[in-house]
Parts: sequence; structure tokens; C-alpha cells
Amino acid sequence: MKKFWKWTNLTESNPTERILTLNGTIAEESWFDDDITPQLFKSELNSCSGNITVWINSPGGDCVAAAQIYNMLMDYKGNVTVKIDGIAASAASVIAMAGNNVMMSPVSMLMIHNPATVAMGDHNEMQKAIEMLEEVKESIINAYEIKTGMSRAKLARLMEEETWMNAKKAVELGFADSIIEPDKKINEDEKEKNKASDSILFSRRAVSVALQNKLKSHYLANAGANTGTDITDLEKRLNLLKP
Repeated sequence: MKKFWKWTNLTESNPTERILTLNGTIAEESWFDDDITPQLFKSELNSCSGNITVWINSPGGDCVAAAQIYNMLMDYKGNVTVKIDGIAASAASVIAMAGNNVMMSPVSMLMIHNPATVAMGDHNEMQKAIEMLEEVKESIINAYEIKTGMSRAKLARLMEEETWMNAKKAVELGFADSIIEPDKKINEDEKEKNKASDSILFSRRAVSVALQNKLKSHYLANAGANTGTDITDLEKRLNLLKP
């Protein structure tokens, strides 16, 4: 079994704190319908008491595994601090929401999007897959809503648009509580430059729509001089590129 987590049970500076590192794909091997892997993680989690720091650098993975880890961390009696030092995307972002305190490196990213699956069969099977994904999305929104206090409608829209957040935007929206301060001193001028209003949120779908609107506006403004592809045909071609 290839483990995507690693425990450091004690540190010299703080012998009462354990460190959990989640690195890489969440549950690259079997987790769903597997009694061994979840139980192993839970037994290691509960093998000691005390506070835990969870370091996350993961592109995501199995939403079932993420849900169980989220629940285990939420149920843990000690304090759970989450630190994102690379990326917490997709399923990994759900796990991050279990932290009593969520901190992000100033160069890290957090991404949320709609759940996805692979399905085959007739239209009834496809409809079942759609309904399943809708329910999975609602369950994921539960975790985001508890952490951020944001409306479910806004969270659903952010997921629909596949939203990427840098540390400042994640703090601004409530997905994170603070930014990990670097050891190097930052003067007041630098801090002013790094204020929350400069935070960045990137939506893949919003960028695609904006590009199409700009192309359409440009074409209509220069309709008399254009002899190329009709705007309707161009829109059809661009729609084919949508996910």
C-alpha cells in the first residue's frame, strides 16, 4: 500500500505536538470499499493525544477518502492546525477545512471545483451519475459553508467556475484564517503592498466567457471590414473547447 500521509509523532521543540503530512494524490490506491486503509489512518491518528499540525501539499483525489479524513480530524479531541505549503486543490481543500486554524504559505494556492467521475451505460445510468455528483457537491459545500460562513449559492458558483485562490484571497473569503509569516522581516511598506485588496481569484470559466465576449465585440465592431469566419460559427467552435 502506498501511503499519501506521514506522521512525525514528536518534535524536540514541542513534544506534545504531532505533525501529519499529506503529500501527493489523496488515496492513489484503494480507499473506497477498503476497510484497511481508513482504519489504519484512524488508528494512527488516535494512537496519541495532543495537538496536531497538518501540512498539505496535494492536487486532490478521492472525495470519499477526503470526506473520511475530514470527519476524523473534525472528531479529533486535540487542536488541529492546517498549514498549506504548496497546494490544497479539489479533495485536499475539503480536508483543509477541518482545521481549527487554517494557515497558508504566501506562495501557496487553494482550488475548489465541481466533483467529477467516470460513468458508462444508457441514459438512466448517466442520469444516476449526474444525481450522484450533485449530492457529492452538496456534501462538499457543507464543509466549505461551515468554515467560511459563505452562502451555499456563492460556494456552488465558485465550484462551478473552478476557482483558484492565492493565500490572500483564501483568507479574504474565509477558506483560510491567516498567512504563514516568513522568517525574513517584512517592512511596513511591503506589508501595505500585500494587503488583502491585492488578492487574486482566478476562474477558468469566467476567463473563457470574457475572452468570447471580447472576440464577439471586436468582430461586431469591425463587421464591415471582416471577410473571415462568421461570428456564429466562431462561437460554435469556441463552445467545443469548453470543459
